[in-house]
Amino acid sequence: MPRDTLTGSRIRERRIMRGVKQADLARKAGISASYLNLIEHNRRRIGGKLLLNIASVLDVEPTTLTEGAEATLIATLREAASDAPQAGAELDRVEEFAGRFPGWAQLMADGRARIAALERTVETLTDRMTHDPHLAASLHEMLSTVTAIHSAATILAEPGDVDPEWQARFHRNIHEDSERLAETSRGLVTYLEADSDAATELGVPQEEVDTALAAAGHHVPELEEGGTVASAAARLGQGLSTTARALLTDWLRRYAEDAAAIPIPQLAGPLADHGPDPATLARVLGVDPARVMRRLASLTADVLPDPVGLAICDASGVLSYRKPLPDFPMPRFGAACPLWPLYRALNRPWVVLSLPVVQPGRHEVVYQADALASPVGGIAVNSDPLFEAHMMIRPAQSRSSGVAPLNVGTACRVCPLSDCKGRREPSVLAGV
Repeated sequence: MPRDTLTGSRIRERRIMRGVKQADLARKAGISASYLNLIEHNRRRIGGKLLLNIASVLDVEPTTLTEGAEATLIATLREAASDAPQAGAELDRVEEFAGRFPGWAQLMADGRARIAALERTVETLTDRMTHDPHLAASLHEMLSTVTAIHSAATILAEPGDVDPEWQARFHRNIHEDSERLAETSRGLVTYLEADSDAATELGVPQEEVDTALAAAGHHVPELEEGGTVASAAARLGQGLSTTARALLTDWLRRYAEDAAAIPIPQLAGPLADHGPDPATLARVLGVDPARVMRRLASLTADVLPDPVGLAICDASGVLSYRKPLPDFPMPRFGAACPLWPLYRALNRPWVVLSLPVVQPGRHEVVYQADALASPVGGIAVNSDPLFEAHMMIRPAQSRSSGVAPLNVGTACRVCPLSDCKGRREPSVLAGV
């Protein structure tokens, strides 16, 4: 049913919500109850002064009655239906539902948003619990200490006399191990109870750098304007560990080199002509495609309205830099999905791979992944080069080529894809 024919249904719902009788609304609007009944059943169109009078009586804006639910609410309901196709939701009546029952429609939309947020939280926490090196080291330390205490206590509890010197040594060991266990337990509890920022400070240095860059929007104005790396590091490195500050400084040096090689004014023109296509932009500008990818990932919304994501890994496959997108998350620890073009590029260095990809989930958004592996430090002489791979994620190109998107995950632990040849471990989402 078209949205412009649902005005009567919205009037009826608003009237019932406010506890107004049909006869009373008709009288106050200056029409008969029978005519209002026809309007409420969408058998008579309404507009002009009569619509204004009814809206005034119901104390709502006229557009609320004529336009009903916003387009975003309709779109959200459609997405909710696509997430659960087995429910058999009547998509052809979604606008009627939103128009007649706006409160219930909004409740469903809010519930869907909350479920999506909780799923993202579970994925993040699962990723942390699985790969967090601080947590793993703490648990290993606790288990080792408990085992040592148990061994010493078992010896002391055995029948027979224990030499006083050895007895004193065992008592001393139990005392020292108990103190170490208590200290490790306190540190672990503090770490688990800390908020996300505090937990990050206790995490690995690379995660500290990722958090600092994410807070800055991956954009460093000082270096765009010819400022020094030291000044940028001083601003962004506040509160970071010594190792994290060193990693941040290395990244900022590379950022400064990229900004000097491709200033934003020089990039803006080709970007407007060709879009965020790193291979084309590299050819037009005469620079390395990997450098173009890093520059595009650092642009602000006024230069690049649709942001791009970026992942960089070393030759071992571990991510050394990550800029995720809302619908294309990236693991905080360890290696990512082995199906990513990022890793395929390591097998085909110096070749730009451009493939459509999609991650499973509630928002299966198709992106274009551009991946390239290039040697670190240039071409080596009489030695094998060490490669580094970049993968940029941008809005998908037209599907006119007929290339089906490549189904990829985030990381094996939180990936629902079944029958995956690259799976390293079972997923906690299996069967969900």
